[in-house]
Amino acid sequence: QVQLVESGGGLVQAGGSLRLSCAASGRTFSGNAMGWFRQAPGKEREFVAAISWSGGRVYYADSVKGRLSISRDNDKNTVYLLMDSLKPEDTAVYYCAAGNLLWANIPMVPTGYDYWGQGTQVTVSS
Repeated sequence: QVQLVESGGGLVQAGGSLRLSCAASGRTFSGNAMGWFRQAPGKEREFVAAISWSGGRVYYADSVKGRLSISRDNDKNTVYLLMDSLKPEDTAVYYCAAGNLLWANIPMVPTGYDYWGQGTQVTVSS
């Protein structure tokens, strides 16, 4: 059974940091692009960051550039999202996802991803 399991969420004050992890099991995703998305209450799921299979290319939403950093360890089948200088507007459920191998480019929309984790809550207090 293929699973993506996020961890590392929690409650943090504005300006604080968190590191999210996404551990994959059931198959390797070393050949897939991996992405992080988030969804706040009453809003649509939005792209946060993505990384190529090798880790050589990364992409970020404008709202998180310079504050969040995505990385991966293919030996551990794990993707990370380091979050610094957190703001209250970063509050959301964060999801990791494995990209569809048929996409020529790294997807930055949910339809480009085949497997999803259950999400981890990040709450930033002001």
